[in-house]
Amino acid sequence: MNRFSLALSRAIGQVTGQPLGPYQSAVIRIGFAGTWLVFLLREFPHRRELYGPDGPWSWELAEQLVGMNGAFTALLWSDAGLWFETVYALALLSALLLLLGWRTRTMSALFMVGVLSLQNRSVFVGDGGDNVLHLMCLYLVFIRCGQVWSLDARRACRTAAARARGERVVDRAGPVMWTVFALALLAVTVSGRLDSEWTVPLLLWGVLAGTALWWAAERLAPDGQPRTLLDVVATILHNGGLLVVMAEACLIYATAGWYKIQGSRWQDGTAVYYPLHLDYFSPWAALGTALAASGTLVMLITYGTVFVQIAFPFALLNRRAKNVLLAAMITEHAVIAVVLGLPFFSLAMIAADLVFLPTPFLRRVGALVSRGVRRAVGRPGEGAGGDGGGSAASGGPVAAQDPSAPPVGSPA
Repeated sequence: MNRFSLALSRAIGQVTGQPLGPYQSAVIRIGFAGTWLVFLLREFPHRRELYGPDGPWSWELAEQLVGMNGAFTALLWSDAGLWFETVYALALLSALLLLLGWRTRTMSALFMVGVLSLQNRSVFVGDGGDNVLHLMCLYLVFIRCGQVWSLDARRACRTAAARARGERVVDRAGPVMWTVFALALLAVTVSGRLDSEWTVPLLLWGVLAGTALWWAAERLAPDGQPRTLLDVVATILHNGGLLVVMAEACLIYATAGWYKIQGSRWQDGTAVYYPLHLDYFSPWAALGTALAASGTLVMLITYGTVFVQIAFPFALLNRRAKNVLLAAMITEHAVIAVVLGLPFFSLAMIAADLVFLPTPFLRRVGALVSRGVRRAVGRPGEGAGGDGGGSAASGGPVAAQDPSAPPVGSPA
C-alpha cells in the first residue's frame, strides 16, 4: 500500500508539478502555424475563390450548412468583401505571430478563430491536412507552447534579468490586448453572432476568464495560494493537451492503417500503383510513372505504409523502435508531398509527428539553428533560445513561469 501511495504521489507530482515537453510543444506550434501560414500565402491570389464571395460554395449555401451543423465561422457574420479581407488578414497575422511565439496565449486563440473561420466557410476545400489543422488548433489553446524558441521566452528572460537588478517591469501590451479581445468577444456575444455549438464560445470565454484570474492573482497575491493554484491548473491543462495531441496522432495512423488493411488493393500490394497514374495526383508525371514501373517497389511501399501506420502506436512502448518508425513516417510524408503533390497534407502530418521527437535531438537542432542565425546576423555569443542550457529562452525555470505561456490566466 505504501508503494502504491508513493507511486501515485509521484505520478500526481509529475503531472501537476511542471509542464512537460517544452521543446515538443514549441515544435508543434511552429509546425502547425507554419503550415497554415504557408498555405494562406500560397492561396492568397485565389483566396476569394476558395473562401470568399467569388467561390462556387456561396455565402447562402455556407449559411445553410452552418445553420444545420452549428460550426463556428466568423466569415458568416457579414457578406461584405471588406470583412472577408479583414478575417483573412487576421488569420495570416495570427499564424505569423504564433510561429514567432509572440504573446502565444493570445495568438493561439486567434489562430483557432482564423483556422475555423476559413475552413468552416468552405468545408469542401482541403486535402486532408485541413482536418488535422482543424483539430490541432483547438488543442493548442491548452498548451504552453511559448516556453522555448519564442519571443515570449526571450521577453521572460529579459524581464527576469530586469527584476533581478531591482527594476520594476510593467507589461502594458498584454492587458491592452486582452481588453480589446474581451470587448470584441462581448460585442459578438451580445449581438447573437456567436451562436455556434458550445465548444468555441466556451474556449474563448474560458481563456478570457482564466486571463482575468491570472492577472488578479499576479497583482494581489503573486506568491500566494491563488497564484499557485492557477499554475497547477495551467500545468494540468498543458500536459493534458499535449497528451491529447499524441493520442490524436496515434489514432489517425491506427485508423488509417486498419482501414487500409481491409481493402483488397492494399491486401494484394497494388494500392499505391493507382494514384501514381491519376492526373490530379501527378505534378511530376515522369516521376510517378518511373515509380509505378517497378512492381516490387510498389508492393514494398504499399505493405510498408500499412505496417508503419499500424505498428506506430505500439512502437511508442520502445524508444528505438519509435524513432525508427517516426523517421520512416516523416520520409513517407515528404515523398507524398513531392510525388503526389500534397504538400500541405504532408506538412500537417509531419507537424503532428514532431511531438514524438526526443528532447535531446530537438535541443541539438535548436542549438544548430541558433548558431546559424547568429552567424547570419553577425551576433557572436549565446542568444536567447540557444541550445537549452537552462536559460529562460531555452526552457529554464524563468521561461516556465512566463505569464504569456499558461493556458489560463495569462495577460498576454
